Amino acid sequence: METIVTGILLGGTYALIALGLTLQYGVARIMNLANGETFVAACFIAFWLFTSYAVNPLWGILVIAPLAFVVNWGIYSILLRPLVDRAKNQGMLEVDSILATFGLLFLFQGLMLRGFGGAYTSYTFLADRFDIFGTYYGLNRVVAFGAACVIAAGLYLFLYKTRYGTAVRAVAVNPNSANLVGIDVAKAAALCFALGGALTACGGTLLSTFYSFNASMGVIFTMKALIIVIMGGVGDVRGAVIAALILGIAETAVARLIDPGLTLAATYALFVLVLLFRPQGIFGRQQA
Repeated sequence: METIVTGILLGGTYALIALGLTLQYGVARIMNLANGETFVAACFIAFWLFTSYAVNPLWGILVIAPLAFVVNWGIYSILLRPLVDRAKNQGMLEVDSILATFGLLFLFQGLMLRGFGGAYTSYTFLADRFDIFGTYYGLNRVVAFGAACVIAAGLYLFLYKTRYGTAVRAVAVNPNSANLVGIDVAKAAALCFALGGALTACGGTLLSTFYSFNASMGVIFTMKALIIVIMGGVGDVRGAVIAALILGIAETAVARLIDPGLTLAATYALFVLVLLFRPQGIFGRQQA
C-alpha cells in the first residue's frame, strides 16, 4: 500500500508534464523535445523565488505558469510557426520540429547551467508528516498531488465543458476538418503549445517541493512525458493521467523492491511493452 500511495503521489506531478506534451503534440502537432527543460526551469525559478523572496511555491505558480505561457507562445510564433506553414505534410513537420526543439533543449540547458550550475538542488518546504492509511508521507508530496489534481481538473473542464475546448479537441482529431467549420486552427495550435508549456511549468514547480533536480535532467522528464503520452494515447487527457499514475507506481515499486538505479530501465521496459501490445494507447482505438 505504501508503494502504491507513493507512486500515485509522484504520478500526479508526472501527469502535468504529460498533459503539457499532450497538448503540444496532440493539438499543435509539435514534438517538443525541450519540454523537459521547461519543467526543470520551473523547478529552478520556484527554488529562486522561495529561497530569495520566501515566495510559497503554490503562490509561485501564479507567476511561473503565465511566464511559461508567454515564453512558449513566443517560441511557437517565432520559431515553430514558420515550420508549420512550410510543412507539406505531418511527417515533414514532425522532423522539422524535432530538430528545432532539439536545439532549444541545449540552449535552455546551457542557460540553466550558466545561471544555477550543475549540482543537484533542493529546498525544504512543508517537510512535515501526513498520515494516510496509518503510514506517514511527506506533506509536500500530498499538497503537490492535490494541486496537480486541481490543475488537471481545470484543464478537463476547459476541454470538455467549454465551447473553445470543444474546438481544441476538434483540431486534435482532424485540423483540416476543423478549419472547414470555421475554427482558427493556427490560433488554437499556438494557444495549446503555450498552454502545454504552462502546464509543464506547473508540474516542475510542484515537483521541486520534494524532489532534487539539476540543470541537465530535463531530457529524462521529456522521455517520461513521451512515454506517458504514448501509453495514454496521443491527444487523450484521460489516458495521460492514468498512464502517469501507472508510471509513478511502476517507478516507486522498482526503486523500493529492486534497485533505485533501475527506475529508468523499468520506465523504458514499460514503454516497449506498450509499443508491442497497445500501441494505440490506453483509450485509443486500433486503426482499421
